[in-house]
Amino acid sequence: MTTVMTAPPSTAFKVVDIPEAYKDTIERRGVVGSFVGPTEAESPWIPFGPDAAIRHLAFDVRQNIFCNVLWIKKPGVVGTHKHRGRLVMMCLEGTLRYLEHDWVAGPGDFFLEVPGEAHTLVTENPGGAKLWGWMQGAIEFYDENANFVETADVWWFINHYESYCREHGLEINRQLYI
Repeated sequence: MTTVMTAPPSTAFKVVDIPEAYKDTIERRGVVGSFVGPTEAESPWIPFGPDAAIRHLAFDVRQNIFCNVLWIKKPGVVGTHKHRGRLVMMCLEGTLRYLEHDWVAGPGDFFLEVPGEAHTLVTENPGGAKLWGWMQGAIEFYDENANFVETADVWWFINHYESYCREHGLEINRQLYI
């Protein structure tokens, strides 16, 4: 017989100490999750070109994963780039699209990018757009003549964040490192 869960099985408003066979090992070798709140003290908006900024949310050096919110402040382009890993993205505000595709993403729209795909991100929205992303692997950036410009990976994004914090006298938020 298959049981279908229609709601969480407990309404108890308390911490429940569930059984865990490997509790000691998890406490010794596991890592604690993180929380990054909404203020710039926890993660500032850092310039990413003249009309864009990034708010870094997580860095995982073991898996070359980084998470951030990209804010394109007005109509514009984030140049052509190729992904060497998978990206999970969601549009938070405004609208945006890739020149190479026929869809337009708006608030709440989800999309997945796969390794080997190259595209050019644009927004024509007068208010720009914000895009949340969970990214793994390197991103290669190219100029308008298809010449390679730079590779951005977890190390690039960590350097982007830490350099800005040092230059502006901001504390490095250890919660970003997972």
